Amino acid sequence: MIRKKRKILVSSALPYANGSIHMGHLVEYIQTDIWVRFQKLRGHDCHYICAADAHGTPIMIKAREEGVSPEELVTTIAKKQHQDLLDFGVDFDNFHSTHSQENQELVERIYNSLEKAGYIYTKNIDQAYDTEEKMFLPDRFIQGTCPKCQAKSQYGDACENCGATYSPNELIEPISTLSKTKPIWKKSEHFFFKLSSLQNELIDWMKTAKLHKNITNKLSEWFEMGLKDWDISRDDPYFGFKIPRTNNKYFYVWLDAPIGYLASFLNLCNKNKLLEFDDYFAKDSEHELYHFIGKDIVYFHTLFWPAVLQGANLRKPTSVFAHGFLTINGKKMSKSRGTFINAATYLSNLNPNYIRYYYAAKLGPSMEDIDMNMDDFVARVNSDLIGKLINIASRCSGFINKNFAGELSSELDDEKLFNTFSSASESIASDFEAREYSKAMKHIMLLADLANRYIEEKKPWLMIKNNDQTHEVQAVCTQGMNLFRLLMIYLTPVIPEIANKVKHLFDEEEWCWDNTKTPLLNTKIRKYKPLLTRVEKEKVDKMIEESKETTKTDNSKPKENYITIEDFLKVDLRVAQITNAKIVEGADTLLELSLDLGDSQRKVFAGIKSAYKIDDLLNKHVVVAANLAPRKMRFGISEGMVLAAGPGNSDIFLLSVDNGAKPGMKIK
Repeated sequence: MIRKKRKILVSSALPYANGSIHMGHLVEYIQTDIWVRFQKLRGHDCHYICAADAHGTPIMIKAREEGVSPEELVTTIAKKQHQDLLDFGVDFDNFHSTHSQENQELVERIYNSLEKAGYIYTKNIDQAYDTEEKMFLPDRFIQGTCPKCQAKSQYGDACENCGATYSPNELIEPISTLSKTKPIWKKSEHFFFKLSSLQNELIDWMKTAKLHKNITNKLSEWFEMGLKDWDISRDDPYFGFKIPRTNNKYFYVWLDAPIGYLASFLNLCNKNKLLEFDDYFAKDSEHELYHFIGKDIVYFHTLFWPAVLQGANLRKPTSVFAHGFLTINGKKMSKSRGTFINAATYLSNLNPNYIRYYYAAKLGPSMEDIDMNMDDFVARVNSDLIGKLINIASRCSGFINKNFAGELSSELDDEKLFNTFSSASESIASDFEAREYSKAMKHIMLLADLANRYIEEKKPWLMIKNNDQTHEVQAVCTQGMNLFRLLMIYLTPVIPEIANKVKHLFDEEEWCWDNTKTPLLNTKIRKYKPLLTRVEKEKVDKMIEESKETTKTDNSKPKENYITIEDFLKVDLRVAQITNAKIVEGADTLLELSLDLGDSQRKVFAGIKSAYKIDDLLNKHVVVAANLAPRKMRFGISEGMVLAAGPGNSDIFLLSVDNGAKPGMKIK
């Protein structure tokens, strides 16, 4: 079938570079990857780009805690995030970073365009200030009671319970999430984007963008309330890009993060000279642009982001697709229950193809949450992938290899049945296109049922015993293998690793969607090798156990996190004398301590600068974990850890020992 080749650019929301990828994140990346792989299988030019979201106060704070620079932190975390996603088969055409030259250039270019067009203005605002941390607080570092619905523990920009947006000073009883103290309010000049002036253009875009009704309903609510201008600046200290022509003002992360989509694509264009940036982002571009996101960031992607593009005279997204959250066993992911599962923990126990198929079997185009029920996960994967799909190949391939030297017959046993499978291609394609993955999986598994019923009725294992039916056995098994091949072509976007193994089995280089139109005959197949094993419930249980941070007793009261005496004896606690202390250049909290352990000298970095003067530390006897593996830090090697108590800042108290204790003495 000849179809018009589409030019498509697709993005997933950028993973924030301050933590690990978990199973909730993977809903989005797997959903996007399936859609992109489907488009490529259909013969379209489809490019999938992403980047690490590398700016903001959380990055700065975490880097300070780790004793590294923000640049080092985001580089390390982004590399791990990218690898985790690759391990789940998420095949980006380009994975970049918002902390890049391309992004800075684009951010400044777009900002200057907005400013020139009159969409930027400044005004003095009351800004929350943490007197303990001595810094202005971004919205997400303030929590309080929602002024609209009175839900508690809501962030300073929006309520997760009712969806209302507001200013941090509208929160009831706000507190700083850093120091747990009540912030004060100080005047600060901030830069604003005139979101309100582009409401009519956004309404027009909404009508043409083919957004899901859940999104259009929410947008209509926001339009009815009237859009508020958007604060796009943050005060020093902040990790990000400085606003041009200022000394201490930075772009809010939500300005430069979506521009990171453009930056990642520009980076790809610089590496692939066949791609032109303006072909996709010029105002009059007819190429398609889609963003896959979670429902929690719909506001940013369907109001703020298209408004910025409109104001900068760039094209707006063709559409934005939003999904719901992941629940596990009907509840939010929980560390204590072991259901807050990191990607790495899953991969150490289970095959990524399992979860790719399971998510596909659950996903649709709406923003409804999807549930990963562990019992259902085991049952469905084993039933569908092993019991139905792979069972077809394992039953038929052996006869072809053993009795016919791997040769498929010259004809099918049941051409009508093959046509039933083949004619389903456009219906299944339509479901993939509409992101109705669960419908597509249901259709495919119904076909798998038909294939298994056909084999069960023909019973080649009995026919092979009759010499007169040898030719028929070859035709029947050729039929079965061809039906299996069609199902695997349909499932290629979902379980690509298994699809590659099946292509090898059939000795084929590549597949396209239209390969489902004709059977594979008069050709040799390779010897069958197991494609996938069953999900073992024991491994699922092990994954849950490994994910637990705490355990609870039957009465739900916290259980003591006991260790054995053997565990305790593994830690070599020693008395140490501080012989020298000095400030670490470039570090906010660290002091470099020289320690005497009697038979050895150590250098340790300790985050106690805010609590101790250097003179007060000299000759002080402290407790040190002496057999802690040396840790490479930005400022050097830390050879152990000095023990202290307290919440932090000025309330840090070094553990000391009674008079008479000597450096090097073991604590036991």
